[in-house]
Amino acid sequence: MSFWRRPFSDRKGDAHEAEVQEQGRHDSNGDEFSDGSIYYVAGKAGNDSEVSYQDTIGAPVEVQSPLGYTVGPVTIIFLNISKMIGTGIFSTPSNILAGTGSIGLSLIFWALGFVTSITAFAVYLEFTSLFPNRSGAEVVYLEQAFPRPKWLFPTAFAFQSVVLTFSSGNAIVLAQYLFKIGTHVPTNWELKGVAIAGYTLAVLLVALHTKYAYWFSNAIGAVKVITLLFIIFTGFAVLGGHTPVKNPTENFHNSFDGKATAYGITNALYKIIFSYAGYENAFNVVNEVKNPVKQLRRNGLIALFAVTILYILTIIAYYAAVPKVDLLDAKQTTASLFFNNVFGSGRTSRGLNFLIALSALGNLIAVLLGTSRIIRECGRQGVLPWPRFWASTRPFGTALGPYFAKWIITIIMILAPPAGDAFNFITDLKIYPASFFDFLMAVGLIVIRQRRKHLGLPRPTFRAWDWVIAFNILKNLYLLVMPWYPPAGGPNSGDVSFWYATYAAVGLGIIVACGGYHWLWTVGIPKLRGYRLRQEIIEYEDGAQSQTLVKVPVAELEAWDASHDHSGRRLDGSVHHTAVQIGKAEDTDSGKGQPKSGE
Repeated sequence: MSFWRRPFSDRKGDAHEAEVQEQGRHDSNGDEFSDGSIYYVAGKAGNDSEVSYQDTIGAPVEVQSPLGYTVGPVTIIFLNISKMIGTGIFSTPSNILAGTGSIGLSLIFWALGFVTSITAFAVYLEFTSLFPNRSGAEVVYLEQAFPRPKWLFPTAFAFQSVVLTFSSGNAIVLAQYLFKIGTHVPTNWELKGVAIAGYTLAVLLVALHTKYAYWFSNAIGAVKVITLLFIIFTGFAVLGGHTPVKNPTENFHNSFDGKATAYGITNALYKIIFSYAGYENAFNVVNEVKNPVKQLRRNGLIALFAVTILYILTIIAYYAAVPKVDLLDAKQTTASLFFNNVFGSGRTSRGLNFLIALSALGNLIAVLLGTSRIIRECGRQGVLPWPRFWASTRPFGTALGPYFAKWIITIIMILAPPAGDAFNFITDLKIYPASFFDFLMAVGLIVIRQRRKHLGLPRPTFRAWDWVIAFNILKNLYLLVMPWYPPAGGPNSGDVSFWYATYAAVGLGIIVACGGYHWLWTVGIPKLRGYRLRQEIIEYEDGAQSQTLVKVPVAELEAWDASHDHSGRRLDGSVHHTAVQIGKAEDTDSGKGQPKSGE
């Protein structure tokens, strides 16, 4: 039974090959097959991964990654570390302590973060072994787990990825720590201005060169590790009585004194998940990794174990140097309070804030590298307008379109919401849709397992324990249900002055609205105007591929279907001369810079 298998075992080899022989599948790139009602296509990329079998509704496999193959073991480790060690470990410990109510329970929660992360990591890894040649992680997994109704989940996830995936919070934290280097107290607009400058710098660093962006991310990741090691060893010195801090073990006496509420526990769990977010970052660049399943399994685990140890020891260092009462009042300046207590408020303490600011910049870069691949994959699915903007890597060989979209949305979110309720609300708004999609992803893995078993496809090279999937489903159910549970102080005593669950209600409304919008543009309007949507694969001069959704008049459907396979490739291999896209007609006459039909 799969329950007893080692969760990170690799069954690639003779047994796997024998099973493929038994099933009789030796598909080449682009081969289609069907179970009688749904069509699937085989795909193999140049990243030394195995053949994948995906529903034809999905974006095409790019045989050669237009973003290159520069992601090796070190980059995998630091992509994850740089995203995990962002602002969370420096700014959220006080919030987690407030939610759990006690020093002891908060330490347990920091350890629990490892459990929630490694189980989710196993789910990502099995999905990667099923689809090892497409970047974008969740967007691919949801597309393949729930391909019907057509384009529903790509549409909903594209909205979340483009509109709700902003980094304004981390950019503002970067600005806060930069100002802490000096003595000037910034105004609200000065803080916003520095946040915009910092985020713009991060975008420029990743937009101009892919390989150098990874190198820069690796270097900052190393600085982050050194920063946490410095805090940890300083904490050891505090515990040994070698600093001005008095009673360094005070917080560890009666460490479980305090009261936790259901609302506080839920908020603490959200903050823990936020602090560990990033264990999945390298899964977003799968098609840029050679032998991705093996490399991600080994190096992703190294990153997660390393960060867990660093986190727990760093929290112990905080608790050694800062009294519990002060921690609860620290808000977003926990690390600064630590430095002030140990080194005083002089130049040394202010200078150490530069390391934390650099860590926040590294987090912005790592998030940009990962989420740009998610947004690019949404664009390659055809559900966003202007496929070329999202899929093309010209002129710098980078995902310039997604980077620009992220920059625009983040700048708006820095400038538009005023500090306080509006900012907290907008920041929390993306939590509920994200939890919803995480829940569906865990359920979707079970769906795909059953579907592949029915098709007689070989088992993936990695398969998670059954209880790991069950744990993920239950965890995400908890995160979907508990935001509706009222805080102890009443319905208006959350982190905003209005109804505590407004963000969850609006997030749920967004999901429902995406479903309504999907029906309108895929069913309602086409029926009203006498056309149907069909997908077509297009290829650009840089080797990038995507699909576009084409409006085909009902009278021409039979001819269209006869001239295209189910993936959208033209059967005669010729170039389609006109393709009317959603909201835009595009001339596709052959010529330099124009899209052509897939092979």
